[in-house]
This record gives sequence, structure tokens and C-alpha cells, in this order.
Amino acid sequence: MTASASPPRLIVGLGNPGRDYEETRHNAGFWFCARLAHAWGIPLAHEARFHGIVGRRGATWMLLPQTFMNRSGQAVAALARFHRIDPAEILVVHDELDIPPGQLRLKFGGGMGGHNGLKDITSHLGTQDYWRLRIGIGHPGDRGEVVNYVLKPPRREEQAEIDAAITRALDLVPLIEKGEWNAAIQRANTKPASPLTPNA
Repeated sequence: MTASASPPRLIVGLGNPGRDYEETRHNAGFWFCARLAHAWGIPLAHEARFHGIVGRRGATWMLLPQTFMNRSGQAVAALARFHRIDPAEILVVHDELDIPPGQLRLKFGGGMGGHNGLKDITSHLGTQDYWRLRIGIGHPGDRGEVVNYVLKPPRREEQAEIDAAITRALDLVPLIEKGEWNAAIQRANTKPASPLTPNA
């Protein structure tokens, strides 16, 4: 299916609610939205009918589901249906095991890579055709360690890489707001230069 060229009307950051989870890798989507809300100067407040923390700037809504990761779709669907937002007008920002810390990927549709938040959103929306901005957190190397890994804070050097990637992700927002998805994809999917690489 062809991706919409329209700007997103809903930006969703995925994570788990509560202090026990705020600094864990699985909350990278929350970290992005918190920084974007600060940059936009908009307040975020809990709205029970949408099962999440919500903000708005102009025609663009922001949502941090408070349903826990594996029930994220309940919150996304509630807000999207109430405000008549099509799936193609939704951008979901989430952590990604298959990408190293410091890297990003932006894409429309596709698989869910075992991510429980995406699985539930897809189930509630009835489609995989929505935008995803993936923030790399790296992989523990053992599938049996994944749950433990995503529910722990990154190491200090990993956190610095993730924070840098979120800064780059925020730089994409002006393009995304104009519906310039191809330019945003190209910029997001370009591997950042290593600070240790000497100048030619």
C-alpha cells in the first residue's frame, strides 16, 4: 500500500507507565515524546477516555499510552477513532532491538519484529499500515534475555547513543510535519558518522 504523504495527526510514543519503568530501554518512545512536548512547549495531561497521557499542538495529537506496552493499541485506537484519524496519519515511535543504539529507522507499514506494542496497535487498528520511527536500543544477543534486557536501563554509553539518536529524531519533525516523508526517511536511515572517525 502506498504511504500517505500527509503529515501525521497523531504521534504515539510507546513505553510502560510508572517510576519502575521510566529509565528502561522499552521506554524510548516515551523519552522521544517528552522531549518533543518540551520543544513544542505543550502540556501533557492524563485523559482517562484515551487511556493515556495526551498533548496537542494545532492539528497534531501526542499520546503516551498508560496501558502498559502489550495493551498500547487500546489507547491508540480510542484516540484515533474519537478524532477520526486514519492509521496512515499515525506515527508510532518505539524502541527497536534489531538496530544498534544511536541509529534510527523510519518506515511505513511492514512487520512488527516481535514488538508487543506494535502487535497490539496493529490488532486494534486492523492494519499494519501506519508509520513507525524506530529508535535503536541494540540486542542482548540471546532471545531468552530480551524481556530482561528491554526492562532494564541502558548502560551509560548506550544511553548517550540513544539520547543522540532522539536528538536526530527531533530534527526530523519539521520534515514530517510538512509531509516530506521521503526526505525524513533518507535522513533517518542514514547511519550517523562515528565521532571516532578521523576527518579525511
